[in-house]
Amino acid sequence: MSFEGVDPTEVATVAYDVIDGIAWVRFNRPEKRNCMSPRLNRQMMRVLNELEFRDDVGVLVLSGEGTAWSAGMDLQEYFRDTESQGLKGTRGAQAESYGWWRRLRWYQKPTIAMINGWCFGGGYGPLFACDLAFAAEESQFGLSEINWGILPGGGASKVIVELTGFRNSMYHAMMGENVDGKKAAEWGLVNEAIPLAGLKDRVTEVANVLLAKNPVALKATKDAIRRVREMTYDNAEDFLVRAQEAANSFDNTGRKEGIKQFLDDKTYKPGLGAYNKDIKR
Repeated sequence: MSFEGVDPTEVATVAYDVIDGIAWVRFNRPEKRNCMSPRLNRQMMRVLNELEFRDDVGVLVLSGEGTAWSAGMDLQEYFRDTESQGLKGTRGAQAESYGWWRRLRWYQKPTIAMINGWCFGGGYGPLFACDLAFAAEESQFGLSEINWGILPGGGASKVIVELTGFRNSMYHAMMGENVDGKKAAEWGLVNEAIPLAGLKDRVTEVANVLLAKNPVALKATKDAIRRVREMTYDNAEDFLVRAQEAANSFDNTGRKEGIKQFLDDKTYKPGLGAYNKDIKR
């Protein structure tokens, strides 16, 4: 897409390719360790809009160019420059960043964070927004806000508590020390840590597994897991009954095909893989 009428320097802050059903989206400010700026945040929303309902996209992977995933918010452009505009500037910049993170949390397609390097502060927002996360063992995670005199905002404090628990969160946020990809996996910040040389192969493997599954069921599952985390058991039970009914009403054919292939055709076992969603009867 050309993004006609948009400043080319803004367009250049995000790069992407679509290859074999996978959209490889990349923060593209390697000279700044992919710090997020207002321009990047605006462009990322455009890219997400462009890719969300494309028929040739089944999974979105978010990564970074160069040696970083994202070193968080650009201190000059996101903080100092917007704060000079007063509350209006600050609120505008927040709306742009939080907006695309929120969009990513509820994205139509499965999403994977591929942490190839530095992941700091504000980077925890899109990290949490992605459904799955895989990191290079060599990558570095940090909440450095305490080191320059503020608290971890922009959702970072919420993210670290949600993913790692109370004690790890307190240590991570109060000490301002980095942890590597192995420790991030141990804490639960990411699903797995893999040597950098094998990171993309592992993410591609996972993406291809997702591509083979029913997309309606994947979207319903993504939403269900995120929603029930904040519900009581009884509320979650009721919600999931309704969610299943809604998913069936949207794609009951897919559900019936999966049951038929298991019960009648005996061509697969649900515990060992997905049914063949490409069969048309």
